[in-house]
Amino acid sequence: MTNSIYFLCSGNSCRGQIAKGYAKKYLPTWKIESAGVRAEDLDPKAVKVMADDGIDISQQTSKRIDDLFLNQATVVVTLSGEARDKNILPSSARWLHWPIADPMLTPGTEGEVTQAYRDVRDDIKQHIVALANYINKQ
Repeated sequence: MTNSIYFLCSGNSCRGQIAKGYAKKYLPTWKIESAGVRAEDLDPKAVKVMADDGIDISQQTSKRIDDLFLNQATVVVTLSGEARDKNILPSSARWLHWPIADPMLTPGTEGEVTQAYRDVRDDIKQHIVALANYINKQ
């Protein structure tokens, strides 16, 4: 069976989508999916900050958690406390929790909000690169 990674977040509009975009780049042989406790529209600011780093996530779609994929995943990464707390994670998967702030909740000017999105993008990218480096050494 192919190795797979499942990124879980609250609305699957931003953090999970960013993680999926980077994972597809850095773990090209893995099956990569993301989902949320809820399915919300893809966040245009997430699409923009990813495009700024050369990753196109504009065709990705928000999905609710698929129990079948969850139960077959090699690695499950929760990106929000809500996703961590509302799911029964399979004992067969390696589970990681990355508590990433939701940039959609950032108050302030347009510039401050955009910077929050960039910070979240860069934080997730660092996690993905570290994970890929770890996996590729195995």
